[in-house]
Amino acid sequence: MVKLSVIVPFYNVQQYAPDTLKSLRANTREDFEFILVDDCSSDETPRILARAERELPGAVVVRHERNEGLATARNTGIDRARGEYLTFLDGDDWLAPGYLPQLVAAMDELGCDFVRTDHVQCTGRARSIHRVPVGRRQVVLDPREAILPAERSTSVDYAYAWAGVYHRRLVERGLLHFTHGLRTAEDRPWIWKLHREADSFAAVGLLGVYYRRGVASSLTQIGDVRQLDFIRAFDQVIEETARDRDAGALLPKAVRTYCAIMAHHLGSIERFEPAVARQLRARGAAALKRLPQDLLEQVVDAMDPQRAGRLRRLRRRPTTARTVAA
Repeated sequence: MVKLSVIVPFYNVQQYAPDTLKSLRANTREDFEFILVDDCSSDETPRILARAERELPGAVVVRHERNEGLATARNTGIDRARGEYLTFLDGDDWLAPGYLPQLVAAMDELGCDFVRTDHVQCTGRARSIHRVPVGRRQVVLDPREAILPAERSTSVDYAYAWAGVYHRRLVERGLLHFTHGLRTAEDRPWIWKLHREADSFAAVGLLGVYYRRGVASSLTQIGDVRQLDFIRAFDQVIEETARDRDAGALLPKAVRTYCAIMAHHLGSIERFEPAVARQLRARGAAALKRLPQDLLEQVVDAMDPQRAGRLRRLRRRPTTARTVAA
């Protein structure tokens, strides 16, 4: 029986894929499988993965015939996974030697639906440790209680799918798949769904995932239209949270986070292509009109003057009925 399935999407990462695969080789075990999803790469990535399928124990390569994006690539891996536990890694990141056996041991010990871990962020040669914003470690907790308070960073703000491990029962309950086609912010509806609907989780002080930030090909560095999928992602968060039995308590957190991300993008709008910047303003203004207006007003009033000013200017922007409904 497969104990752990590691799902790794790759897209045009020929520069980084060898390091990623080398780190997987340092984490092999006879009951581990590595599902390597090639999201229709056009560089040397397919050749690198073909060699890995021959040389990496437990490796299975799945290739998309067209580029689908990270969310769909992860879903492909989930559908192929056979493990009792599942975890993720991105094709330009890497793992410390022996990390995956430690991750499995933590899950075995705690017996919960999912476990969240810390990670190391790598920007060039700089390294910094980022912690799960959960105060109690090695203790099984209620995921719903980790969503709040609204005014502080909480577990739903630590939206990294690869910083953790997940029990197969979450797949069977329909909680582990990502929203098909999301090109960015795909982790946001996913982490909110986990925390609203899973029964148990824990945070552990395990370091072993190295997240490569600032990669030129990453969507966080590219100002094209795919970046605007954050609007669709957060619209989903708002819609699903509004139907929750605790919507009155949880919606302020969701709206606050949505507004913070919106203000962030408006503050760096110059990095977008001109046509995309226009779309950001139009679609952002429409998105603000879809939010509960009394709650939006409270959230904006509580923000710092600079970010609040960006959102107030956007709220005054005229919108068409078609844009508001988008």
